[in-house]
Amino acid sequence: MSGIWKHNIGLSIFGESHGESVGITISGLKAGLLIDEAFIQSELDRRKPGQSDLTTPRKEADKFEIISGQFEGYTTGAPLTMIIRNTNKKSSDYNHLKNRLRPGHADFTAKEKYKGFTDYRGSGHFSGRITAGLVFAGAIAKSILKEQDIKIGAQIASIHQVEDDNLPSVINENHLDALSKSFPVLNMEKETMMRKAILDAKEDKNSVGGKIRCFALNVPVGLGNPFFESVESILSGLIFSVPATKALEFGAGVRFASMYGSESNDDIYFDEGIKTRTNNNGGINGGISNGMPIDFTVTIKPTPSIGKTQESVNLLTNESVDLSVEGRHDPCIVPRVLPVIESVLAITILDLMN
Repeated sequence: MSGIWKHNIGLSIFGESHGESVGITISGLKAGLLIDEAFIQSELDRRKPGQSDLTTPRKEADKFEIISGQFEGYTTGAPLTMIIRNTNKKSSDYNHLKNRLRPGHADFTAKEKYKGFTDYRGSGHFSGRITAGLVFAGAIAKSILKEQDIKIGAQIASIHQVEDDNLPSVINENHLDALSKSFPVLNMEKETMMRKAILDAKEDKNSVGGKIRCFALNVPVGLGNPFFESVESILSGLIFSVPATKALEFGAGVRFASMYGSESNDDIYFDEGIKTRTNNNGGINGGISNGMPIDFTVTIKPTPSIGKTQESVNLLTNESVDLSVEGRHDPCIVPRVLPVIESVLAITILDLMN
């Protein structure tokens, strides 16, 4: 399996959902960086399970331990390694799935590729729980970027068929401040509808997906290199490493297909620097940051583990069977994915600046 991402910064993620721990090793960080443990924990708390009736009831404190690469609160320049111990495992919930394929999961592809040796409990190394390490790395990246006034945020753009259709075309500081809550939606009426969509799906033993809009403010001009090291290229690789990600749009995204050039082009003007009236290109031209906010939207699929009966196959008999997935699962993972998407954006920007 590939758990390593290497560019200017290196990431190595490890662990399984029901193993002893999950974690990450980060290489390429400069020595002397302050480790803000309170901020890191606050970011991990945004992602951790069991915080409301909108998420899985699995309770994990997600308290992190730094076991190397830090001395007296600062990075040493050596690889920085963090672990989070799994404390609330119910592996028996997955016994009946050992030889049955869950629709929407990697059960079939993993069994074929790894000859049946993968850990099937809670999806093992395929689990979204592994993203805790990315949030740890993202918190460190955010702290470094904040010193250069680069700010990162995200909002829920849609849940199921409920869409916040009043999103501003150009993000600003006021917009970021308005999203400082656990369920960041600007339109309160739409927020209520989104919450109801999640709870209705939960009641029906089903799940829903949605979209996340993520952005970075005050990004300097000139990051990225065409073709293979463009901002989009590097960021896309990390975005699609986040489980359940199925689509990515920069700026206007798929709407470009129905626009005229006169509509999609971002008019340029001068106001204490070069700026654009709109930001259809998401802050990137030719693979290089143009100084406008980096702005993209990620589509997250519905949680595949659902209680509704679905068709499956028994691998022992090669017969079709009915399957309902029991256990503790999120009816919608979108709210918990927000800090993960923010984190991979922060990692990408820091990597491009190194």
